[in-house]
Amino acid sequence: MRKVDLGWTRIFVEAARCGSLSEAAARLNITQPAVSYQIRRAEAEFGTPLLRRLHRGVELTDAGRRLFDILAREVDQIDRLAEDLRRGPAKTMLRLFTDYAFSALWLIPRIERFRAAWPEFDLQVIATQRTDPAQLQAGDLAVIFGRGADLGRGAVPLLPEVVVPVRAAGFAAGLAQAPLIHLDSQQHPPPWFTWADYFAAFGMEREPRTDRGDLRFNTYSLVIEAALAGQGVALGWRGLIEPFVDRGLLIPAGPELAARDGGAGDRGYHMLPGGGDTEGLQRWLLAECAAHVMARR
Repeated sequence: MRKVDLGWTRIFVEAARCGSLSEAAARLNITQPAVSYQIRRAEAEFGTPLLRRLHRGVELTDAGRRLFDILAREVDQIDRLAEDLRRGPAKTMLRLFTDYAFSALWLIPRIERFRAAWPEFDLQVIATQRTDPAQLQAGDLAVIFGRGADLGRGAVPLLPEVVVPVRAAGFAAGLAQAPLIHLDSQQHPPPWFTWADYFAAFGMEREPRTDRGDLRFNTYSLVIEAALAGQGVALGWRGLIEPFVDRGLLIPAGPELAARDGGAGDRGYHMLPGGGDTEGLQRWLLAECAAHVMARR
């Protein structure tokens, strides 16, 4: 038995769905005579009418309905398969856990470089105040602020804690007289340099103020936003504030204090690899942070 030529299949299905040869032609971006020709070919293949011509449009005959029920499913399945194949294999999802400050101030300005270098991965950034290393799974990676000894053997140093007082370009008060912007912590003592640590390290004393009080926030991003708005002087964490300093939006207002010099050892941002497919992300984080550290030497 001669095999049926199926070159008219999509045109027949579209015409049946539209109930109009002209509308089917428009949807398929071909001419109406071309649609009519292919329908005639299909009817010649089966030796029976498949569409009934009406005053306006067309409708399926009984034979056409039986054929449509078979072909419509097949055409839809082929379209879905083509879409899946053209899209390619699903990308591997990497999850990066870190705090709000690192994600907003360090990661976001640089993240496009990772996406360009590793297009085969999707990256989900999960910003949280506290990350439990025990909860990391394959494909997870964490960047956590703290001491390496407290974070475990697998902790890899990324950015050492180095702070410098910063103020907005138009803010004129001196360090000893300026209102200060503090980062609060639920831990005591706080796990980072405070203003008390800074003044003690340099033997400085702060002059009392009566005209304006200090500001306190529980999120470092808000500390920097307040400094940018000229609300006072903040302790800027090197590595996070460089874009604002480079553009002249924040001005250093005093000497730097580093963890290694202030008795805090290796305190700073550390990477905790979670295994799986995170090797590329690990290498990228290390390279970006190393470039920053080298640029400051």
